[in-house]
This record gives sequence, C-alpha cells and structure tokens, in this order.
Amino acid sequence: MAPSVPDKDVLVGRVGNLTPEQAEMLKKFKAELAIEGFFKEGTGPEKADMYGGGLTGASHDDATLLRFLRARKFDLAKSKLMFIDCEKWRKEFKVDELYNTFEYPEKKDVDAIYPQFYHKTDQDGRPLYIEQLGKLDLTKLYKVTTPERQLQRLVVEYERFLRDRLPVCSMEHQKLIETSCTIMDLQGVGLSQFWKVKNYVQQASHLSQNYYPETMGKFYIINSPYLFSTVWNWVKPWLDEVTVKKIQILDSSYQKTLLLQIPAESLPKTLKGKCECTGGCSMSDAGPWKDSEVVAKAKSLKAGPTAAAPAIEEATPAAVAATPAEQPAVPAAETAPAPAATAEAPAS
Repeated sequence: MAPSVPDKDVLVGRVGNLTPEQAEMLKKFKAELAIEGFFKEGTGPEKADMYGGGLTGASHDDATLLRFLRARKFDLAKSKLMFIDCEKWRKEFKVDELYNTFEYPEKKDVDAIYPQFYHKTDQDGRPLYIEQLGKLDLTKLYKVTTPERQLQRLVVEYERFLRDRLPVCSMEHQKLIETSCTIMDLQGVGLSQFWKVKNYVQQASHLSQNYYPETMGKFYIINSPYLFSTVWNWVKPWLDEVTVKKIQILDSSYQKTLLLQIPAESLPKTLKGKCECTGGCSMSDAGPWKDSEVVAKAKSLKAGPTAAAPAIEEATPAAVAATPAEQPAVPAAETAPAPAATAEAPAS
C-alpha cells in the first residue's frame, strides 16, 4: 500500500514544535486566562511525558490551549475570547455531566436512518470517522429521537473522541495524535435534501468550529452528486481557510485516493474496503480503543497527551479529559459526532 501523503508543516504550532514567539504567546495565554479564573497552573514539578509535553497538574494541558491559539492564528485577544466562550458554554451545557451519564438506547434505530460512527484508524493513527448523510431523513430521525438528544449525543461523542480515543491512539502509535480522519458519504443525496438539513448542518458546524477547534486532520467527501458545487459554494463561507484546505471532494471513483491515507482493512466493504464487522461496521465501534491492553497502558500514565488535571472550581476543561488514571473505563461509543458536511470532527 502506498504511504500516506504527509501534511506540510503539520506539526507547526503544536506541542514540541513551537517557535520562540509561539512559546511566548502560550505563556501569556496561560497568564491572562489565570487572571480571569479560567486556567490554573500546576503545583507539582514539571516532567516530560512520552510525547514531549510537560505535565504539571495544570487545569488544561498545552495541547488543548494550543488548539485555541492555532484556531485564531495565535492572536492572543481572539484566542482568549474563544477559549472563555467555550468554557462558559461547557458549564451551561453541563458537558462533563453529560459525558459521565449520557445513555443512548435509540442508537440502533438512529443508525438505520443516519449512520455516524468511528471505525479503526487511518495510516497516521487518527481515529477514522464515517458519516453517511445520504440516508438522513430528518422526519424519520425525529420520530426515534429528538433534536436536543442529537445535539447532546454530538457533544458526548466529541468528548469521547478527546478523552477516550485520542489517548489510546497516541499510546498505540507513540506520538501525539490530536485529530480525526473523516469520510462523508453523499451517496443518494440530492440537492433538495441539503436544503432540508440546512439548520442541522449549521448548528453542528458552529459547535465544532467554536468549541472543538483544530480537531480535523483529513476530510474526504465522497460520492459527491451532480451540481454539488452549488451546495459547496453555500457551505464554504462558514469555514475558515485552513479547514477548507483539508477537505477533498471526490466522486464515485474515490477508492484510490482513500487508500493513500486509509488502510483497506480499516475501510468498510460498503466503502470499497475490506472490513466486514459482525453486526455491521457502523455498530461495531472497532478500533484500538476496544483493545483492553492498549487502554490499560494509556490509563496507567499519570497524564496523557490530551489529558489535563481536574479543572479549577469556576471553569470546566475546554474539551479535555481528566488524567487517564481518573477516567472511567473507556465506553463503547454510541454514535459519532456529526461533522455535518464540513464541521471539525472530532488532526496529528
């Protein structure tokens, strides 16, 4: 199999690869957030983790803070505003409570109408996320669930992506993995259907870009229908330039391109791959996060690449987990967050 195509400057602005100016900006970012009560420095001596980051018991790890800085091109004022808005939203939405208590008994019924699922990893170790928008019928969907529960599920799956999947993938590949590889299948989608799901797409895109920034690594739109350019021109204005550059739009001849980045064994047979999970790939949650030995190793660390110590009293962690030692056992994901055609999904 051909090797994956490397991203140019993929590590710039990330843990272990900061310019002196970026390192100074991160320091100032922490200081200003601390003044306003949204960041707490660690009290223990700093030590290097296996990924090159410093683990001090701070309320938020460097990888998380850098996601917000990169999202606003290291503009301190804009990054701080984005981060604080996210923290306030997390508290209002009760994100941590949802992560710990959310149940989704309608999963199987929803999957038949709108398959959204994680399935193994790409060649760089990113969790592979697949969404089949062509099957979505909102009228049928809201007979088996509600818009509120769909949004809650979306948030919970972003949290599981960050708290459970990424640490395990990072452990397995011995490097910091911060992003996903997404496939959006538009098989069977017509232009009229896009307009029907417009509000849902906008809501999911807003949530992902504002509260879970810099989590998209690769994004493939496959089976793009005739006249898809009309829809794409409508969607693009919502997205920043960096996000747009990560998206590849492919027609039905997508297999060769996908296999440059994704092993055939990770692709479901329904997408021209080789995998046939018992009970269907969309319900299997197959991936290294189901390997008990890898999960145990990830949780044996005092802190992990995307983990942080418990947040200070007035601020909840901005889409980061408690230390692996404090995390509950990794649950089988019930569904996956919906990139909704272009949102950040739950990139290394």
